[in-house]
Amino acid sequence: NAKFQEALATLNAEQLAAVNKMDGPVLVVAGPGTGKTQILAARIGKILTETDALPSEILCLTYTDAGAVAMRKRLFDFIGPDAYRVNIYTFHAFCNEVIQENLEYFGKISLDALSDLESAQLFRELVDEFGNDHPLKRFTGDIYYDANRLKALFSAMKRESWDEDLINSAVKEYIDDLPNREEFIYKRANAAKGISIGDPKQKEIDEVTDKMKKLLAAVGEYKNYNGKMKAQNRYDYDDMIIWVLKAFAENEDILRRYQERYQYILVDEFQDTSGSQNKLLKFLLSYWDTPNVFVVGDDDQSIFKFQGANMENITAFAKDYVQSLYTVVLKHNYRSNQHILDTSKALINKNKNRLTAALNLDKDLRASHPRFSELVVEPTVREYENPNKELVDIARIIKQLLESGTPAGEIAVIYRNHAQVEDLIHYLDTQKIAVNTKRKIDILRLPFGEKIINILRYLSMELDSPYSGDELLFEIMHYDFFNIQPIEVAKASIAVSKANFGTLSGDEPKTSLRRHVSEMRTPAQPGLFDNVQNVEMKFLISDIDYLLKASVSLTLQQLFQQVVAKMGILRYIMLQPDKGAYMQMLTALFDFIKEETRKEPELTLSGLINIIALMKEHGIRLDLNQVIYSDNGINFLTAHGSKGLEFENVFFIGCDKNTWDRKGRNNSFSYPDTLTGAGDDDISQREEARRLFYVAITRAKQCLNIS
Repeated sequence: NAKFQEALATLNAEQLAAVNKMDGPVLVVAGPGTGKTQILAARIGKILTETDALPSEILCLTYTDAGAVAMRKRLFDFIGPDAYRVNIYTFHAFCNEVIQENLEYFGKISLDALSDLESAQLFRELVDEFGNDHPLKRFTGDIYYDANRLKALFSAMKRESWDEDLINSAVKEYIDDLPNREEFIYKRANAAKGISIGDPKQKEIDEVTDKMKKLLAAVGEYKNYNGKMKAQNRYDYDDMIIWVLKAFAENEDILRRYQERYQYILVDEFQDTSGSQNKLLKFLLSYWDTPNVFVVGDDDQSIFKFQGANMENITAFAKDYVQSLYTVVLKHNYRSNQHILDTSKALINKNKNRLTAALNLDKDLRASHPRFSELVVEPTVREYENPNKELVDIARIIKQLLESGTPAGEIAVIYRNHAQVEDLIHYLDTQKIAVNTKRKIDILRLPFGEKIINILRYLSMELDSPYSGDELLFEIMHYDFFNIQPIEVAKASIAVSKANFGTLSGDEPKTSLRRHVSEMRTPAQPGLFDNVQNVEMKFLISDIDYLLKASVSLTLQQLFQQVVAKMGILRYIMLQPDKGAYMQMLTALFDFIKEETRKEPELTLSGLINIIALMKEHGIRLDLNQVIYSDNGINFLTAHGSKGLEFENVFFIGCDKNTWDRKGRNNSFSYPDTLTGAGDDDISQREEARRLFYVAITRAKQCLNIS
């Protein structure tokens, strides 16, 4: 189509070389702003116009759902409806497709995803079952210290496709090699301690060996973990890839079907693939000596190691096809000016673990947008005495930009952690400046969520033991859902205390706040000028009585709906200026209840309250992705969330040693480098942080402000 021909005409020589190479393995190293999505879509279009391949014989694997959507949209512009016949999947969606198409092999998978609470309980069970001589058994302190470490280990085993034999072999090789490693050999003699140059540091070797024994003990629990998952009919997110890898390894017919179906395979964001995802790709390619595979990635933008991303996959790919590999490096950047690119180059050149060294590549980016031949703005670095002064000054500059006519959508504030910008967002709000941001909020710990849960908890207490929840009712009466005057609550509470004090010596039954309010009298027909008191309080108690009576004949979902209606929660939401956010929270809470009752149809109100209490005890969140959006808002993004986006003006704040060079406590098990292939952990963390910083500053087109 005309759009496709126009797109081809705009490609530079490097992009065109990548698109025109139809056969064999192709590696495209695409730095920021070099038109990666464009060439992936253009290559698919080229395959369809110049080969006999059908759209259904092309497989494109992406890292995120957003990447798959962007690819499909760009492809639709190029080739029209055929774009929907091309197989564009995330790795997990592709695995799900394989499972659904082969139910005779996998069986009908009627499993539920393991919830965070079930996961916490499962790992505690594992720890409880350790024998007294188990290397991970603890008798004092935090006896469940290893529960989260086991969870992280098993997740890594799935993501990286490590099995017990592989880890055992790697650990043995590592321990055997310790006496030969420089860091475990004395460089200086100490006659007083009987140490000679070249002697092994036995104490350090013993410490590392002990850590490795604990790792092996933990790996030994993997079978028990899988057994418990199977017994509970549960699976987790990483399991789908493991199931498909197992099917491909054991059943050649299934593997062959997919190998023969896809004549052309493309992979986006290859630096972000995990070990198991890379193994899946290798299975699909193993049928061909020189497969038609096209991978696009940039090692300098590998920032998702915490999700299992492994940038070494790019170098491994290059080594696998060293004879036939066609490598293209995209160096024309159409986003940023040269000053920004030079700044980013000076930063990333400090990293040693790069493709430039491994494959001897030149990756220096050149500003190629025509606009930069006329006007170029140098990046600015601003230093402030404290974060408050920084935020006030950034707000001042943003206000000036808006007043001078800069579109708000072309301004972005980028930061490492959400906590850094809470005050800035609030300050801009007072200045009537709209913002766009997305963050996870925990409904269970927000006042609105806590109020609703406390109402449910009170109903549960009253159903279990009538008039037992006075303290909680006293708090509930103060909630702004009900508009009860605090003085009236205090009067009722004092009246109950006095009545109960008088019954201490006699045999009369004690009263309660709920009973007292329900027995209060109000005039049957108040006069026109009478100030009738306690009406709201009476209404509340009347509604509570109704809910307690109705609860025995309602399902949990129906009861929740009645609570929302009777307790005035919907009315309260409609009066709020940000009613959309409150409705999101209420809907998310209702969805949580629906999911829990789907898994346990007989779930009662007290059972739900116990689940919520356990979630709080284990620090498990009920997350809601809250989106604050305005058509004319300033963009607020974390450095991770900014990837793939671009803005005319970027304010990169909080760039100080405390924020970027802070070493978090590493509570995970120690993995030998014979297993991970990675070097020193501190250097690795520093390089990861540098790549994240690099991604953030390369979002800027013209004006980059670092502070």
